[in-house]
Amino acid sequence: MNKKLTIFQDVRELNQWKAIAFGCSLIERMLPNYQVFCSATEFADSSIMDNLLQILWSWVIDPKMKVNIDVQLEKLEEITPDTHQFDHYGVYPALDCAMSMAAMFNLLKKEDEQGAVVVSKLSQGTVESFIDATSEEEPNSEEIKAHPLMQWEIETQKELLDYLKDAKRSKETVKALRQMVTQEGISNIGIEI
Repeated sequence: MNKKLTIFQDVRELNQWKAIAFGCSLIERMLPNYQVFCSATEFADSSIMDNLLQILWSWVIDPKMKVNIDVQLEKLEEITPDTHQFDHYGVYPALDCAMSMAAMFNLLKKEDEQGAVVVSKLSQGTVESFIDATSEEEPNSEEIKAHPLMQWEIETQKELLDYLKDAKRSKETVKALRQMVTQEGISNIGIEI
C-alpha cells in the first residue's frame, strides 16, 4: 500500500490533542519557509506566525488554556499571503504554512476534524512543489516519491505518528516533538532554521 495513504489513515485516527500536536510539529518544519518569504518580500511580521504556533503548543500542554480562536484566525488572515500579489516562488510554501495554521485552529474549534490530515497533505505538497520547481525537467510521481526531501518528509511524519501513539499529554511530549522536527536545523524543503 502507498505510504502516503497509510499516513493519512493513521493521522485520521489521532485524537484531538495528538492531531494538533502532530500538525504543530509539521508547521514547526514549515515555519522557516514562511519566515524566509517574509524577510525576502517584507510581506508581514513573521513573529506573529510564530506566536500563533506557540499558542497551539501551549494548548497541547494545557487543555484548560482559553484560546480566542476567532481572534487568532483574524490575525492569521492578515498575515496570509495572496499568491496573486507575488511573483516569488516563496509565496507558495508560505501560503502552505498559513493554511496549515488555519487548519489547526479550525481543528481546535472542532470545525474541521480532518485538520491534521490537511496539514499532512499540505506539508507533503510543499515538498512536492519545491521538488517540481527546482528540477531541471518535470519529475514524474515516482521521481518525486524517491526524492530525498520527500523520503525525509514521509519518514518524519511516520516518526511523529509512532511517537504520538503512546505519548502522554505533557510539556515533555511537546519538547520531544519540537526537538524531533528541529534537530536537523532545516525546514521541510531544506531551508536553514
